[in-house]
Amino acid sequence: MLYYDKSVIENYSHFINYFKSAINSEDKNVGHGLLFWGGDISSQCAIALEIARLLNCKKDGDVDCDCINCRWIREQTHPAVKIYTRLDFKESSDSDEESSSGKKNITVEQAKAIVNELSVTSDYHRVYVFCDRDEEGNLLPINPLNFPDKTSNALLKTFEEPPKNTTFIILTKDKSDVISTIVSRCQSFFIPSLNRENMDYSVVESFISDYWSIERNQVLDFEKNLFDLVSDNTAMDIFTQIQNYMLSVMKSNFDNKVLFYKLMRDIKYVEESKRQISLTPAMNIQTVCQNLSFNLILN
Repeated sequence: MLYYDKSVIENYSHFINYFKSAINSEDKNVGHGLLFWGGDISSQCAIALEIARLLNCKKDGDVDCDCINCRWIREQTHPAVKIYTRLDFKESSDSDEESSSGKKNITVEQAKAIVNELSVTSDYHRVYVFCDRDEEGNLLPINPLNFPDKTSNALLKTFEEPPKNTTFIILTKDKSDVISTIVSRCQSFFIPSLNRENMDYSVVESFISDYWSIERNQVLDFEKNLFDLVSDNTAMDIFTQIQNYMLSVMKSNFDNKVLFYKLMRDIKYVEESKRQISLTPAMNIQTVCQNLSFNLILN
């Protein structure tokens, strides 16, 4: 199944332009480890492949470039751009049937094979994309089951000090599904889903509408209103609706670069608030609301 999708690239033009500028900079300022998180793994993969194309393009990186590297990457036949899942690697002990359906995770043996492969020099910029997929080819996120700690630890040194011209990209639903030592070695990017499902924000709309225009000296009023709203409802539902509102605004403001990037950052703040209230024991909800309010209004 082909995962490169030109329409996705066009829909996420701000992300692509960000990476294109970094790649075209004098020092090719792109991190050797990237972590994409969010609900749309297919779009994450398409963006990852576009980054790989930009890193390997022999011309100017134009979206319609027909150089050999760009063609290979679109066709997913490039020798140095690979999507690694538990089903795309046959270990020496596997039978054909086991290798296609029996594997539950990316294994330590697979990690060691990747490390050995990287010990051989390459003329290309190698890009390894880590995710999961089912037998029908549908992409799935990395999580503790399909990318266990022992596998992550086997790759940790390579993530920390990779060979030259090597980039790792991890696709996951939530950063907490990847061990912290890997996350700390990656640049993390929230990739908002453009799907229209479950996008209700009716409860929070009057409260959160145009919140970026609120004056800094009104942050305490904003905090009180947020706390009152959370107290009268379920906190997780309120935070999810706030994110839904932000995503809705993002979709209609792709051309407003400043607002787009603020919203992208603010979605991370809300996600952190959701994480805090899901802890055992949970953080004090008033403290969570205070932290979120200060992040949204003052940053």
